Amino acid sequence: MSLTREDRKRRIGNVFRVATGNFLEQYDFFVYGVYAASIGQAFFPSDNEFAATAKSFAAFAISFLMRPLGAVILGSYIDRVGRRQGLIVTLGLMAVGTLTLGLTPGYAAIGIAAPILIVLGRLLQGFSAGAELGGVSIYLSEIATPGRKGFYTSWQSGSQQVAVVFAALLGAVLTAILAPADMKAWGWRVPVLIGCAIIPLIFWLRGSLEETDDFKRMHKARRTSEVMLLLTANWAVVLVGMGLVATTTTLFYFVTIYTPTFGTQALHLASSDVLIVTVCVGLSNLIWLPIGGSLSDRFGRLPLLTVVPILAIITAYPIMAWLADGPTFGKLLTAELMLSAYFGLYNGSMIPYLSEIVPPHVRTAGFSLAYSLATAVFGGVTPLVSDYIIHSTGNTAMPALWLGFACLVSLAAVAASRGVARSTAARAALDMPAKRASRV
Repeated sequence: MSLTREDRKRRIGNVFRVATGNFLEQYDFFVYGVYAASIGQAFFPSDNEFAATAKSFAAFAISFLMRPLGAVILGSYIDRVGRRQGLIVTLGLMAVGTLTLGLTPGYAAIGIAAPILIVLGRLLQGFSAGAELGGVSIYLSEIATPGRKGFYTSWQSGSQQVAVVFAALLGAVLTAILAPADMKAWGWRVPVLIGCAIIPLIFWLRGSLEETDDFKRMHKARRTSEVMLLLTANWAVVLVGMGLVATTTTLFYFVTIYTPTFGTQALHLASSDVLIVTVCVGLSNLIWLPIGGSLSDRFGRLPLLTVVPILAIITAYPIMAWLADGPTFGKLLTAELMLSAYFGLYNGSMIPYLSEIVPPHVRTAGFSLAYSLATAVFGGVTPLVSDYIIHSTGNTAMPALWLGFACLVSLAAVAASRGVARSTAARAALDMPAKRASRV
């Protein structure tokens, strides 16, 4: 398909506008992960550093329980009223969650109200994120030119990597200029407040987003109940989708969100070194994601979805054990870059594949629900599970077994996805109305 210069410029603009909200979502989650120990001391104080950090990660993990609910409620809203309007709503809810983290006084100032407000903010953030990622992915898949869907959708996660790099660089600068005591006391709030400050700009950018032509053409359910019936009728797609996402979400939360805590508390490396590694990982992810998407456009989605989990199962524990045996900056960087390549290649093919097997009438809700369930069960708890098994066993290589389990789940989902994809294709060809589809 040949695009005019004006059309190409318009599409690039829409990609940028829709991705900015994803930037805020990941920026918020990443900042929380980087400063989990300091947030734990501020809002969940304890004489035991592990206990405070564990409570902080528990608050982080519990927010993911809201994602499936957000996926269903907000996802169905997006499928009914439109991609543009729905994504503005998710952005507004995300903004409230970010402001809650940045502006809530610590436990020392307001007592038990502090952790309650933080948990409520995390729950709201999780609720909005449940549909944000799916909404952005579906929007990008619907504006993609023929044969380039993998490349287009890769920029959903690509925007998240920009957030990781920006937040990690900011953290490295703050670590260099502030004393450790100041970072724990108040320095961690600086990146959160910077995130709050850019919210108006992101609202302005997303407000000028165009509705997709695919949404304008398709049959829409008129009520949330119709979307629920369609989701129920397509439970197999959601279950398979959840399995497909298991690998990507576990890899992502390990190499980005958990890395700062893993590097400093488990490996006892300098905070500045760990943040530099995190910057490198974000840049690596940003490179590998469009490569994975483009390769899937050219050679198909299933080869990468099969090969990458197998490679991860074979290599993750050996390289983690090598890292644990005398941790250094170079070893951590090597291990993280290998896992980063796996993430980028897998996610680059998984996102377009999942958008293709979900029925059009519930594309956002179905995609978001599958992704949110996987994130709640696998990715969101990865920092907490990793922290726990390292603390319990004393073996810093053990998180590799958690990753291996997620990869096995994804391989089973890949095997089951062929039948689901054929069923979805047949249903899409019929373009079933909501009531008829609900009886299938």
